[in-house]
Amino acid sequence: METEAPRIVIVGAGAMGCLFGGLLTEGGLDVTLVDIWKDHVDAINRDGLRIVGHGGDRTVRVKATTDPGGIAAADVVLFQCKAFANDEAARSVRHLVTGPTAAISFQNGLGHEETLSRILGAEHVLAGLTAQGATVVRAGVIRNFGDLPTYIGEPTGVASGRAAAIADAFTRHGLPTFASADIRKQKWQKLLGNAALGAASAATDMTSAEMVAIPELRAAIDGFRGAPQRLDLPTAPKQPLLYLDQPNRPQPRFDAGRERGMTVTVGRLRPCHVLDWKFVALGHNTVRGAAGAAVLNAELMLAEGWLD
Repeated sequence: METEAPRIVIVGAGAMGCLFGGLLTEGGLDVTLVDIWKDHVDAINRDGLRIVGHGGDRTVRVKATTDPGGIAAADVVLFQCKAFANDEAARSVRHLVTGPTAAISFQNGLGHEETLSRILGAEHVLAGLTAQGATVVRAGVIRNFGDLPTYIGEPTGVASGRAAAIADAFTRHGLPTFASADIRKQKWQKLLGNAALGAASAATDMTSAEMVAIPELRAAIDGFRGAPQRLDLPTAPKQPLLYLDQPNRPQPRFDAGRERGMTVTVGRLRPCHVLDWKFVALGHNTVRGAAGAAVLNAELMLAEGWLD
């Protein structure tokens, strides 16, 4: 298998398939997207794949087709279609999975590797999962929500050289990826997180993206006040937590010095498959994280009568 610049075929050009394909194409790999949605495929071939949101709005020229039979060869085949289509999807690209070619399922849930193994051969199949998030805006356009890690590993739960080589190739070409020695455990963790998020989504009749936009969550961050604020301590920031709406914030050069380095800035709040919610928080390491915090703690202990 070619690992320096592997040829990639992605079966399922939905939000995540397009995100992976777009990032790897930007990184210089030969990528072909496969999907049955003709309007989507036509838009990508005609106008390019449009990626908006995190990382900046741009157009990526990536190949797309509704006919995988026309693809001559691949080093890595990614399955990012809906899992119920795995049988048909695997059969449609069986001619590509020969020799050392690897087939990786990045689908949520369990059991997909067994389905692929039955059709393609267990020796070809790896498991994958990602913390990335994206949605389809319309045909040919997706929205990227972040830059988060991806994992691949052997379904048997052992470390392998091929997983490490593919992870390294993906990372070098724009998709940060790690080889996992226990991918089964990670897939179970993600499944449990999905179950929790799915229940909340069903109960509220909201998508995960809509839940992220709940103003109460951001208001809770901006509105937080602790004992230092209630006691009006001399070095306490007026606003200890500040939420920023910009998709590329917080950033150290812009935000680390807020209120003399004592305010922690928060941004990019989004659902997490494992931890319910995830976000980026930025604090000044040598102020809030060290000297400033020590002074504030001393002020608090003195105000509370814990020091003579």
